[in-house]
Amino acid sequence: MTTLDYKAMLEVAINEAKQGLAEGGIPIGAAVFNKNGELLGAGHNRRIQENDPSVHAETDAFRKAGRQKTYRDKIMVTTLAPCWYCSGLARQFNFGTVVVGESVNFDGGLDWLRENGVEVIDLNSQECIKMLGDFIAQNPEIWNEDIGEE
Repeated sequence: MTTLDYKAMLEVAINEAKQGLAEGGIPIGAAVFNKNGELLGAGHNRRIQENDPSVHAETDAFRKAGRQKTYRDKIMVTTLAPCWYCSGLARQFNFGTVVVGESVNFDGGLDWLRENGVEVIDLNSQECIKMLGDFIAQNPEIWNEDIGEE
């Protein structure tokens, strides 16, 4: 049995988040891996860059991973706890595991995912907490718009 390195998987998502920030977007990244830890697809939040409210990091990574026969043995890794939209994606396609970098800045649908049989692993990454926390402090209006607050 292979021991998965969730921190290394998170690094892929962190690099995506940094790329999104460098593009002028929100620093949230995600990646999809198979049960052996092989990368299938990675992406980042591009809502600002593409003026498209549906391009969240998780949806971007999901689309780039391509069609899979099953998602039960797939792992969604994201720098931030997924919002309801992305939590719904994880449930709709029956992901077995969701690994989050942090849930301090936003706790999303983690409890709901757990209640519905998804294994949720919160790595409580200080790098993820700081990266998004700094962005929110500097751009509260963008963050509030992104999560649907007035």
